[in-house]
Amino acid sequence: MSVVRATALVDVPVATVAGAVVDVGTLGVRVDGGGLLYEGAEFSLVGRSGRVVVTRAGLGGVGVRVVADRSPEFWLGTDVRVTGAGVLVVHEVGWRQPRTVWERVVDVAFWRRIALRLLEDRAARVAKRIEELVEARVVVGAAVVRGDRLLVQQRGFPAEVAGKWELPGGRVEVGEDDRAAVVRECREELGVEVKARQQVGLDVPLKADLLLRVYAADLINGEPVAEEHQGVRWVRVDELADLDWLPADRVLVPALRELLSAQAGHP
Repeated sequence: MSVVRATALVDVPVATVAGAVVDVGTLGVRVDGGGLLYEGAEFSLVGRSGRVVVTRAGLGGVGVRVVADRSPEFWLGTDVRVTGAGVLVVHEVGWRQPRTVWERVVDVAFWRRIALRLLEDRAARVAKRIEELVEARVVVGAAVVRGDRLLVQQRGFPAEVAGKWELPGGRVEVGEDDRAAVVRECREELGVEVKARQQVGLDVPLKADLLLRVYAADLINGEPVAEEHQGVRWVRVDELADLDWLPADRVLVPALRELLSAQAGHP
């Protein structure tokens, strides 16, 4: 397999950088629909027969496989790494070389040019999205844990998302700290008191100028009541993948899995 690579060092929180990377708009490949890249997702290519398969997505970056007619299979990867000098962003585009010597002579230079253009476009899109997310408004989510279980709630409306699951949360008021917003939203939305802790996973892009930031929270007092939702439930780590999540929350499943595994004392 042949690979081309580009790197950038940015002075931006790693969660924000990872959020830019999972935005479909930064992929550099035209796909049907928009939204977010999450582990296991598949998208159809626009204008030709083929698909994009997401093999990994999270705080450490993303990896996708692009399969299309009349072209080699491509791999796109972006790794996000924290260093002492900032966050290192490493973009890679790889492709499988044709099999025969004659095909290699004819095609290798052509597909390398395609890969380089894709790499350049991807890097530029991610850099622009990082700048947008740094200035974006924030809504908070709460990963409320009790022992080895996570609290989730089921939407009752609007109709297009009814029945889907999400984490509690809501807006951050002017001048309000993110963690204070988590505590207030849980009190207003669920009737419980929580203690907000560290951020969980990446910043999830919701709109051009809006992102979701989730914090772990310990249940201190009260029993959750579905005041504004169809229902609430506590789930174990092995139930996370089976829930019909809203797209923004599904992106966080790997991070939520790590959170619950740590709570249960598992590696």
